[in-house]
Amino acid sequence: MTRTHRKWLAGAVALLVLLAVFGMYAQPDFMLSLADQLWSCF
Repeated sequence: MTRTHRKWLAGAVALLVLLAVFGMYAQPDFMLSLADQLWSCF
């Protein structure tokens, strides 16, 4: 794999991760349950 391909692949992966996080924030019920699960650990 060339350096250009690696940069493109890293950018595409970063974009997918950002879109997934944005999609999760768009669902408040999911974020609330995630916060409750995290808070129950303490």
